[in-house]
Formats: sequence, C-alpha cells, structure tokens
Amino acid sequence: MASLRRFSGPKALIDRQEAADREMRAIGVTFTVYEGSTGVDRPWPFDIIPRVMPSDQWQLIESGLVQRLNALNLFIDDVYHDQRSVSSGIVPSELVSGSPNFRRDCVGVDPPGGIWAHICGSDLIRDDDGTVYVLEDNLRVPSGVPYLLENRMVTKHVFPEMFRHYSIEPVDPYIGRLANLLSSVSPSTGDPIIVVLTPGIYNSAYFEHAFLAQQLGVELVEGSDLVVLDDDCVYARTVDGLQQVDVIYRRIDDLFLDPEVFRPDSMLGVPGLMRAWRAGRVALVNAPGAGIADDKKVYSYVPDIIRFFLDEEPILATVPTLRCGEEQSLKFVVDNIERLVVKPANESGGYGVLVGTQASPVELADAIKQIEEDPKKWVAQPIIPLSTVPTLCDGEIAPRHVDLRPFTLLGPEGAYVTRGGLTRVTRRAGSLVVNSSQGGGSKDTWVVDTSGRSTPATPATRSTPTARQSSTPEAGPADASAVEPGKSPA
Repeated sequence: MASLRRFSGPKALIDRQEAADREMRAIGVTFTVYEGSTGVDRPWPFDIIPRVMPSDQWQLIESGLVQRLNALNLFIDDVYHDQRSVSSGIVPSELVSGSPNFRRDCVGVDPPGGIWAHICGSDLIRDDDGTVYVLEDNLRVPSGVPYLLENRMVTKHVFPEMFRHYSIEPVDPYIGRLANLLSSVSPSTGDPIIVVLTPGIYNSAYFEHAFLAQQLGVELVEGSDLVVLDDDCVYARTVDGLQQVDVIYRRIDDLFLDPEVFRPDSMLGVPGLMRAWRAGRVALVNAPGAGIADDKKVYSYVPDIIRFFLDEEPILATVPTLRCGEEQSLKFVVDNIERLVVKPANESGGYGVLVGTQASPVELADAIKQIEEDPKKWVAQPIIPLSTVPTLCDGEIAPRHVDLRPFTLLGPEGAYVTRGGLTRVTRRAGSLVVNSSQGGGSKDTWVVDTSGRSTPATPATRSTPTARQSSTPEAGPADASAVEPGKSPA
C-alpha cells in the first residue's frame, strides 16, 4: 500500500474525508442512538483510512469462523434434541435450562439441514503479539452488513486509484450469497416468496432492514402485514390479496416474534408464527432459539464445544472468560475488578460494559454491587492489549483501537465468509469501546491479495453440519479474559 502515502498528507486526507462524509449524508447512511426514550438518527461515522489485511492471514480467519459456526449450530441442535453436550459434561445443565435465550417451544424442531444460525457476525480482536481472538458471537439478529457494503462503495469513490492498482478482495458478493441462502431454506419447491421482517421505523436498525430488503429485491414487512391462517401457513397482505410467504428474514428478537407463544403484549410479531415454523410451512432466518449460543457464558465453552462436536482443535483463539455465577470466579472478579472488563452476559451493543482500568472508584463499587446482587448475569475478561490502526482524528492521523466484524453465512449449500468486514474504531484516545451507539466509528477493511493476483471470492469448503452427529468428547479446561491499549498495527 505504498502508493497510499500519496494521499496521506493531512490536507489530501481531509479533503477525501469530507468527500466521503458528503456522500454518506447524500445517500442517507444513518444509525440511531437513544437519548432517554427518544431515538435520534445520526450520520454514519466513517473514517477514510482503510484497514489493510493480507489475504493469507484472512484465509486463517475464514477457516476459523466457518469451523466455529458449524460447531455452534451443532450445539444449538443438540440443545433442542438429545443434549449430549450436557450429559457428557461439556456444558453444565444450568447453562442451558437457566439461559434467558433457551426457548422450550423450539425443542424437537428440525430446521432445514439442522441449521439454526444461518448468519453470524463475529467480533474479532488482535492483540499486540498478532493473535486473533473471537471476542463475541452474534447469532440472534446480527447487524452491520449494510455499513460494511456502504463503507466499501464510498471508499471506491474517494480512492478509485487504489482499486485499480491493487487486488483488493470484493465484499459485494455477500448479498447474492444471502439471497441464495434464503432461497435454499424455503419449504416450497418453486420460486420462494421472501420477506424481511422489521420491528418498524422506530427501531435503531431500521436503515439496515430497509437496505437489506432493497438489495435483496424483496418486501420489507412489519408484523401487522403478515397473518397465519388455519392451514399453518404465513401470508402477506398485499393489494392483490393474501400471498403465501415461504422465508422470513426476521430482524425481531425471539420474545417479540409471536404473542401466542412469547410476550402476549408484543405488537411487533405475528400471532401463530411459531406454529407455522414448527409445522415446516415457513423458514425463519435466523431460527428462533439460536440465541442460546449467543450468551457470553456459553462463549467461554466454545473451544470445548468445537472439540466435542467436530473432533478438531479450535482454529481461532477465544478470550478467556470468568463466569461470575461460579463462586471462585466471583471472588476473583470482585477482588480484581480494576484489572478486568466486566460485561452483562446477555447484552449487546456495548451496553453495561465496564473497563476496570478506565472506571472511577464509584463506578467500580457500583459494578461490584450489581455483580454480587445477581452474579449469574455477569462475566469478566482480563484486559487484552488491543491493536490500533491509523485513524484521521481532528485533522491529524493518530492510532485508535479497533475490532472487526466479518459475517459468515451457513446454509444447506455450504458456507461463505465476507472477504473483509466491518472494522469498528474508537473515536476517543485511549477508549476501548468501538460500538457506534457508544461513540465509535467505522472503517473499510481491505483484504489484499499478497500474491499480486486478483482472486474471486469463493465460499469456504467446509461442509455444513449434520444434525446430532456423533463424536468423541475431549476433556479440556474451561477458558477464562478483556482489553487494554496496545501498540501493534492491525
């Protein structure tokens, strides 16, 4: 990327940053943050300096993500069937039965191919010795793809020279792969009718829902647009009457999907939707119940889950995680909280995260009080030196901490991983929180062919999981870790 230096002078970069910001505003790329009970749309925070990764390093990441999603799907399927992972001692029974994401109405259901989590957004970090860790698995309603794609489109417009001279892997095949995946799980044999189900315009991710529906060429619907009849089929209300729906790409959390089964006060879901799904009349992506593997306590068992279901060693490292519900871990966390990152086990979006080294004595004391009141709701991780990348901040280039969210698709026809991902970057010096809802920004991620030849994006070759496949358990200790400023480039 030596020729990027031609554009690295402050004035040249500021001009291109301003051009990128204008384009983001012009095409309406926004995200929503909540101030009290009010949602406020804000322009998407985008940094013009791309994050560059060599393709050989990416191949390792890709293989590790596919391995991980295969194992997690086998685990989810096992949870709702034989629970061999519980009876074999790989995970404790209370981790399943006591999880707020365990859905008893999913027990015994067989989704197409035994796949529950078709889409996963994995949060990756790299420490100062270059080790790549999976920080989090997002399986319920993983978000961020539109920003990944829009970041790339805008970067192409402001740095067209770079894309002419370097073999930068494309990210736009994702939409076509997603469309193929959604079609592949349809219960009908003809051309499937697919819809994107959104909670509505007041949801913080509504921009994303509308973007995906538009790119896929399908209808964006709300719960009130759908109805389940006595034949257990789902129909969309259209100007021409009812039209049967085969696949629902749902962007609504489980508990709001069906007021007949979950929250009776939900106005967002569709009465009878779970009945239609259990009858095999409609496919739901991701499937209800997939969130059982999205719990941060389950995360700490993933290495053993991979060994148990795939009889393989994990390709990617997992950040060691202390489960505060365990007496010994609770004592360690309370005694060492100023050196740890503490997280609610079932939250997302960076909410509730406390970084011990950056917290005040009052904040630390309050966190200890909350943890001791309900320790099962909390996990803690040691602080990992997080890598940094050059970032344009107030007209100057400065190092800022980053993570990375690539997206993995898994369907009956195989797996696909985006060649790149959504790099999220802190905007404040020393900060470790990258979530846009918490003041973070984003970058385009360039996976560069180090051979100098352009290579088309192809799906990973690992086969999809077979439901309830057998394997020999391999005993291993549970892991237990968090995030401190580091010096390494990423």
